[in-house]
Amino acid sequence: MGASLLVPRDVPRPALHGVHDWVDGVWSFQSEVLDRVPHPVVSPTRADLVRDPALPEQWWDLLRRSLNRLMQVEGTKETVRDSWIERAFPQFLGVPAPAKIERVTGHGDLHWGNITGQPLTFLDWERWGRVPVGYDPGLLHAHSLLVPAVAERIRAEFAQVLNAPAGRIGELAAIAELLQAVARGFYPELAPHLLDRAEELTGVRPPVSAPSEVNV
Repeated sequence: MGASLLVPRDVPRPALHGVHDWVDGVWSFQSEVLDRVPHPVVSPTRADLVRDPALPEQWWDLLRRSLNRLMQVEGTKETVRDSWIERAFPQFLGVPAPAKIERVTGHGDLHWGNITGQPLTFLDWERWGRVPVGYDPGLLHAHSLLVPAVAERIRAEFAQVLNAPAGRIGELAAIAELLQAVARGFYPELAPHLLDRAEELTGVRPPVSAPSEVNV
């Protein structure tokens, strides 16, 4: 709900028209009335990408402008907590947690099942908030590693962020989150590529983790 008030309309997303809360015994529920989005998401069956969606230049331009715009918005919560990073970096990346984490506002769950093709629309804003610099493009990049051309395009579009020390920390946080999911049995095809990318960034091969309940 906070995104509907604080995120400017030039970041494309469904408009929120109402929120309904109700309680049934010990259970509480909330529903939101949003615009219907008629155009399909880029990857309707999985969060990661398995083929190049051949998105046009205008789509990439709007993606970059939208994330840059979102970074400037006042966030209402910390989405990727420092306490999680302190545990997750050693456990899933095999490196110490960073001493300092720079934050911006981000979508917080940017993968190919949460964005549409033509036209671009960002869906599922439940995790939006303050994230490490580079986390959003890093998360989308991590979900693209099975399609090298798209992963390369993301690195090019967001090079200024991802190549900076603060952005590298954000990308590593995104990779650590997916490696935690791997330890829970998800993303088996993506796993070796995540390990390779983490090693490329840190010089350390991440450990192969047992199932974990470390929450983001």
